[in-house]
Amino acid sequence: MTLILLLVACLLTCMGQIAQKYAVESWRGKDSGWAEKLLSPWLWLALACLGFGLLVWLLVLQRLEVGIAYPMLSLNFVLITLAAHFVFHETIDRRHWIGVALIIAGVVLLGRHA
Repeated sequence: MTLILLLVACLLTCMGQIAQKYAVESWRGKDSGWAEKLLSPWLWLALACLGFGLLVWLLVLQRLEVGIAYPMLSLNFVLITLAAHFVFHETIDRRHWIGVALIIAGVVLLGRHA
C-alpha cells in the first residue's frame, strides 16, 4: 500500500508540473493580465494535482522514513523527462537519458530497502 501511495504522490506531482507547463504555454503571446491568467483551467488543475499530491505525500511520510521516501520522489525527474520528450516534443540528449537510467537504478536500490 505504501508503494502505491508513493507512486500516486509522484504521479500527482508530475501531473501538476505538466499542467503548469500547459498553463504558461496558453499564456504565451497573449496580452492578458493576472486576473485572466488566474482563471486558467490548467492553472487550477495544477494546483489541485499538487495539493492532492501533498496530501498523499503526508500519508507516505507516516509510513516510510523520510530518508527512504524523499529520494524515491526522484522518479518525478524520470516521469517529467518522459513527458518533455513525448508530450512536449523536447529534445533529450544522451547524457540526460543516462541520468534518467541512474535515477531509476537508485530508486530500485532504495526500493529493496523499503
